[in-house]
Amino acid sequence: MDAVMLARLQFALTIGFHFLFPAMTLGTSLVILISETLHLAKKDEIYRRITNFCARLLGLIFVVGTATGLTMEFSFGTNWSNYSRVVGDVFGPLLAAEGVLAFFLESVFLGVLLFARKRVSPRVYWLSAFLVFIGGHLSAFWIVVANSWMQTPAGYEITQTGRIVLGSFYDAVFNPSTMPRFLHTVMASWMTCAVMIASIAGFYVRKGLHGETAGRMLKIGIILLAVTPLLQLGFGHMHAIEVIERQPVKIAAIEGQYDTVRGAPLYAFGWVDERNEKTYGLYIPKFLSFLYNFDFNTEIRGLKAFPREHWPPVNLVFQTYHIMVGVGMLLIAIGLLGAWLLWTGKLYTTRWFLGLLPFLIPLPHLAHETGWIAAEVGRQPWIIQGLLKTADAASVVVSAGEILFSLAMFTVVYALLFAAFLLIFVKIVRQGPAAPA
Repeated sequence: MDAVMLARLQFALTIGFHFLFPAMTLGTSLVILISETLHLAKKDEIYRRITNFCARLLGLIFVVGTATGLTMEFSFGTNWSNYSRVVGDVFGPLLAAEGVLAFFLESVFLGVLLFARKRVSPRVYWLSAFLVFIGGHLSAFWIVVANSWMQTPAGYEITQTGRIVLGSFYDAVFNPSTMPRFLHTVMASWMTCAVMIASIAGFYVRKGLHGETAGRMLKIGIILLAVTPLLQLGFGHMHAIEVIERQPVKIAAIEGQYDTVRGAPLYAFGWVDERNEKTYGLYIPKFLSFLYNFDFNTEIRGLKAFPREHWPPVNLVFQTYHIMVGVGMLLIAIGLLGAWLLWTGKLYTTRWFLGLLPFLIPLPHLAHETGWIAAEVGRQPWIIQGLLKTADAASVVVSAGEILFSLAMFTVVYALLFAAFLLIFVKIVRQGPAAPA
């Protein structure tokens, strides 16, 4: 395996592991803001307990997420030095904005949530919860901006030496895919936390632990689980339209579409035979064309309309995308079922449903990971769409053996870190919302 592929695998490992934690951070800050708002409005001690419990979870998630995020920053200067040299004038300011405008805001006021409940007024504490929520989402915004710029670059100029520099900071930030991808990412993160909170609370209710506090946590989690997947349908559609328009090769790979046709099908699942350039599976005729502009006869370009060297690994993109969509559909069904049980007053006594909830925790993370694989692999061979190929962005002085060694070390360290995270996470859950702040 060559150095470029090993560098890609190492970055995939580091970012894939890291993203487990921001995906929980955003939604947890939302639940904290909801519960603390209710506590401030109603002066109800139960909501204070929910806030304190979620703040402890958030503190743990934030620490591990920060530690794992730093390694990716260093990799730009080690494994991807040519990328940094060519595009650092654009990429650097976007990442700097995340640190200056978002990270410090989130981290400072998270400290207030964790350690200053009895040292500040209720209104200041609520403000801290609000600023943690804003800071976390601003941080996500700038990271998505940086990645979106790589997908749909805008606001740049190319110098005579081949460097890519900023022409318009505004156009770079609000490139064509920024907002669809940001909304899609945020909603997926809220879904992740909805499942986590509903699962923990469902476990408490089923075991008869923490009384009404567990019941209200479950109600918050189920309502979010019912609402967020439905909203994600809209944001996902918005993002898909942008991909069809701006990255036609990626959408062709996503649907295993080799030929340019009018009335392109939409696959529910299947298999791509890359050797014979055929796709098999269950599909809805003409529905991909319909989703694009509500016309069943709209022309969708297939892979054969583009140079073969610009094709990504088609079956990998196809499978990961459809896993993401399948998980999303399953969560919609579970969320609506939970909402119906809550509406009919059966939620707290339906033991099989409460028992099911904890097993759902990995599903949103599976959707996150497979969705990112589809998005990133789907634009290969480009690291910056249409401007810079991945093979040209890697460092030339780092050998395959050196990368392989660091990849092995990262795997071991991350495995130990994840084990430690799970132990502390389980400890916090066992303590429950009744534990001291």
